[in-house]
Amino acid sequence: MLATTLILAQCLMTSGISSTEPQLCSGLPASNSLQREGLSLNGEWKMVVDPYENGYFNYRWEPFDQQESPDKQSYFLDLKPADRSDRIEYDFDKAENINVPGDWNTQHEKLYFYEGSVWYRKSFECTPPEGMRAFVVFGAANYETHAYLNGRKLGSHVGGFTPFQFEITDFLREGAQSLVVKVDNKRLREGVPTLNTDWWNYGGLTRDVRVFFVPQSFIHSYGLSLKPGTRDTVILDAWIDNAVTDKKLKLVIPEMGIDQEFEADEHGHVVAEAQARRIYMWSTTSPKLYDVALAYGDDHLTDQIGFRTITTEGQDILLNGRPVFLKGISIHEESPLSQARAYSREDAEALLSAAKELGCNMVRLAHYPHNEHMARVADELGIMVWEEIPVYWTIQWDNPATLSNARNQLRELIHRDRNRASVIIWSMANETPVSESRNEFLLKLVEDTRAADPTRLISAAMEFHRDPDDANRLIVEDPFAEHTDLVSFNQYVGWYHGMPEDCASIEWHIPYDKPVFISEFGGGAKFGLHGDRFDRWTEEFQQELYIKTLPMLDKIAGLRGMSPWILFDFRSPRRPLPEVQDFYNRKGLLSEKGEKKLAWYVLKDYYTNIDRKWRNR
Repeated sequence: MLATTLILAQCLMTSGISSTEPQLCSGLPASNSLQREGLSLNGEWKMVVDPYENGYFNYRWEPFDQQESPDKQSYFLDLKPADRSDRIEYDFDKAENINVPGDWNTQHEKLYFYEGSVWYRKSFECTPPEGMRAFVVFGAANYETHAYLNGRKLGSHVGGFTPFQFEITDFLREGAQSLVVKVDNKRLREGVPTLNTDWWNYGGLTRDVRVFFVPQSFIHSYGLSLKPGTRDTVILDAWIDNAVTDKKLKLVIPEMGIDQEFEADEHGHVVAEAQARRIYMWSTTSPKLYDVALAYGDDHLTDQIGFRTITTEGQDILLNGRPVFLKGISIHEESPLSQARAYSREDAEALLSAAKELGCNMVRLAHYPHNEHMARVADELGIMVWEEIPVYWTIQWDNPATLSNARNQLRELIHRDRNRASVIIWSMANETPVSESRNEFLLKLVEDTRAADPTRLISAAMEFHRDPDDANRLIVEDPFAEHTDLVSFNQYVGWYHGMPEDCASIEWHIPYDKPVFISEFGGGAKFGLHGDRFDRWTEEFQQELYIKTLPMLDKIAGLRGMSPWILFDFRSPRRPLPEVQDFYNRKGLLSEKGEKKLAWYVLKDYYTNIDRKWRNR
């Protein structure tokens, strides 16, 4: 299906990024910046913890960076205290160290529960090649970020899980550079997510930070996909920053026999078709990726991209036109290697390899955009992916700023991952109570998504309610389901509702001719805690819950997949129970260290049997 990049009107939407320099498409980062020439700023940084934000506000709560010093640079704590008498509390040179990428919670014990502001500083040498432009890109920073280079403000960003960048060409100086970043992870009632969540609020520069260099005119973004109704035609949709009339965008895909050049329009936009000799489709059993090269003048990019279709027909999900059952599992962005916020390719390989061992062909990345490596590794392993933004529980549906924030986070996620064949579902929300304002809010997200990317399915993790006349009759009926491609919902019969044996008497009423996907089910168990199958928190109880739940779900006529909750135990401030939870949600099939619980084997056997059943369809 046709992959469109964000249309110009969307590019000019409010993005949540402000800057002293003009930016293409309201600050959306350049595609595939990890592959561009540049230097990594990962490693050891200095940090200053600032719970009262004295480094940002004066005593009258006025931001310093909105005041001007005589040299017209932002008034900011970048120099040593001896140079600024009113900054005597701060000295980065004597400050503690912190590793980037990484969360501050697990690196410094005193910051384990901390929510507030932390200042980061990185000193580095940077001299761009002659005639080149320079950008600094952040993979993510949770949650509100203000960035300064050599005492001058670059801009700000809101949202904890999507990448953002600033051009720094005119901010660089001779010799050493000083990059200072304020990161504030305070939960906000008007935020996305809002105050109340069920995962750890990791703070800091949690993903890669790097400087990259590009020519004066460069390929800002690109999208490649199949032309609707064909399997031999590729659609290219790209944007050129500072396009010039004497250059063309070149696309080369050697295995397809594609080697063509295309002109950009007056806005720097390229939309074109390229005929291929033959295209082998990406699938879970054969995750074919093509080497792709793009060039515009002196700017060169390479990528690996797969091509596939994902559609629905009645109650079926069709991958490349063939029905598929989504054998999924939910995942939080925590690393079994370090028991901290996951960020690296190695983390992605550990998480997705565990899902693969379980028998999964799909994962749900909950409840926010995970790092870029997850989708790229999923491309390679042949694992389908559900991605979502943190529109979670009860955010402020009537607040225009909250809606703008959610739209921008979704926009940034789609922009980042639209070339990943593994990503098949964009999810709008999780467990949100039905109301008119909520429906209008979510419908705006759907409209944005359909316009930005019609190649993927749309869903949301909805809820059910009981028939008031029959406690065993559970109803999934949500006006928002009229606008989604899947009917997805969370259910915890046997854990939050009754006991596992109650599953046998449950009947589901789902009045939609659409595929049904169970986005969550499960129950808690502490690894190594054994007892009777009726004893909560034992592995035997969790095992029994899975044994009873799976036949109940099998009775749903349109069942086409599930992502039980969850692969690994993960941290949550809502889960303090001593000696059992200890601030972990224990619903994982694996402990936080990767130890298998009994229920792991129940789900693994079920997925093996699903394979046999679907092979005979």
